[in-house]
Amino acid sequence: MLTTRGTTGSPDRLDLATPDLKGAESFYGALFGWRFGPAGPEAGGHGTFRLQDGRTVAGATTVPPGQAPPGWTLSFRTPDADVTAAAVRDGGGTVLIEPTDVAGLGRTAVFADPAGVGFAVWEPGPHSGLDVVNEPYSLSWTELYTRDPAAAMAFYGAVLGIESSSVPWPDGTGSYLLLTPPGGDDDSSFGGVVPLGSDPVEAADGPCWEPYFEVPDTDTTAARAREFGGTVRLAPTETGGVGRFAKLTDPYGARFAVITSTPAQP
Repeated sequence: MLTTRGTTGSPDRLDLATPDLKGAESFYGALFGWRFGPAGPEAGGHGTFRLQDGRTVAGATTVPPGQAPPGWTLSFRTPDADVTAAAVRDGGGTVLIEPTDVAGLGRTAVFADPAGVGFAVWEPGPHSGLDVVNEPYSLSWTELYTRDPAAAMAFYGAVLGIESSSVPWPDGTGSYLLLTPPGGDDDSSFGGVVPLGSDPVEAADGPCWEPYFEVPDTDTTAARAREFGGTVRLAPTETGGVGRFAKLTDPYGARFAVITSTPAQP
């Protein structure tokens, strides 16, 4: 499962790029109860979404229309952003933003894998990453939608040490490619890989890393997302032994999913 322990090769940050930061603040505030706080003038308009108790669940920044599409970017923990950037180039990926210091808090870099899927890395300084995961209204899972899972795993394995294993679905209807940090086991998994062609909803919009947020009630959340100007791409759906999930976009087109997880069995 996702943790906030800062394990190398696991998700460590999550950032929203949006053309309308005020509008996004209103949408996610109404949907999840998040509060937005700007990081200050030195952060270039970047800020953080926080739960009511002040814990950070994500970052956000304004991206002018046409500069980049709206969306969520997942960052993975790395001990050295420069070394990771070199590995991305060697693996056939693209360095979109070179390793950069972020207000003395750490270093980041933004990449695209060989299939064009965007992701980032975070080399922590005083700021370690997300404060909370796996709780209501926080990140609880990630999925990579890609046309070639084997090629993707070869790339992310070489760049970040991410490991994968095929596991059966709890309801026995098939298998799932599970992702873990280097040296991890199934209990340390943070996401999965889904062949793009097997999911018509995602295939329509192309490959991506998609975040899942835990919610108390998927049906209510999906209805509220539509009410607040978002789109329901996939209506609430039950997956046996996993939970009930829905796929959404915010009013500006950023894709994400919500899930009410099935409680773990003893």
